[in-house]
Amino acid sequence: MNRIQIQILQTLLEGEKSVYQVIDNQDGSLPEFLEALEELQREGIVKFDSGKIYIVEKNFAEKFRSIDARCECCAGTGYKINRFYALILSKYKEICKNRPPAVEKFDQGFISEDGVIRRLEFIHEKGDIYEKFFIVGDDDLFSLALSLTELPKEVVVVDIDERLVNFINRVAKEEKLNVSAFVYDVQKELPEEFRKSFDVFVTDPVETVDGIKLFLSRGISALRGIGSSGYFGLTTLEASRRKWFEIERMILEMGFVITDIKRRFNVYPADEKSYRQFEEKLPIFKILGFKTDYDWYTSSLFRIEAVKEPRPLVEGEMIIDERVYKDEESLATPY
Repeated sequence: MNRIQIQILQTLLEGEKSVYQVIDNQDGSLPEFLEALEELQREGIVKFDSGKIYIVEKNFAEKFRSIDARCECCAGTGYKINRFYALILSKYKEICKNRPPAVEKFDQGFISEDGVIRRLEFIHEKGDIYEKFFIVGDDDLFSLALSLTELPKEVVVVDIDERLVNFINRVAKEEKLNVSAFVYDVQKELPEEFRKSFDVFVTDPVETVDGIKLFLSRGISALRGIGSSGYFGLTTLEASRRKWFEIERMILEMGFVITDIKRRFNVYPADEKSYRQFEEKLPIFKILGFKTDYDWYTSSLFRIEAVKEPRPLVEGEMIIDERVYKDEESLATPY
């Protein structure tokens, strides 16, 4: 029995669970999870029926013990929302009520509003929040929450979606926030005015090796040099250990060290303005056949820091095709 199967059984010891809750309580990729679940069913240990999974071989499960030790107060992140950031969250939520809905064309989906604030607190704790920020893609409207703190020197956003760019600029003007957004396609070479001009980049890239190489390269191209940092999200659901190995190797090759990985730090809620509207087009939905009843899609938050002169692996134009957005592990991507 492998580790993923053990995680599945540990989750089920207290009773039947939604298949999406079980997915969230294991850290294999989606193909690995499906394989592990199929094997447990084949051996008659569990049953999957009507979107629920439960143990049928009680004697076999007796050797395991459930583990539920994550802190409920901070959603397992280790970060409560303090008084200062509670005020930011309240204002940010008001802004988000009018946000443009996600569109499948750009593989959009945003993390929870609480999650955006906890990400800010982590960046604040690291001492990076007072610097100049370059944000590559901003489905989360992270730039607006960041600017509401009035702590960064400058915030610049680039995004291919003109709706998001216009929304960010409009809110920035109304609220007098220090943020500017520009339409930019990551396929194109980074404009000269953005190169080597920032201290911190933030992005949530697509999760193919080529896609992450492209998005990280654009962020790294904008950094000044040694000591600059970057933040990005990465799942285990669409990125296996093998893919993590390739990504970590790229990070080192580009002159960076990984300083922090915050597991299950970002939660993507099944909000009507997020991916729920095109959920039926996700390969995992077609395989399981059930709508989301649990916020199962989570990602880890990485922080990287330049210990050498940053060397982006992609500098010129890179035309995106399907392999950049989708591979055999992309079961939660609507392509």
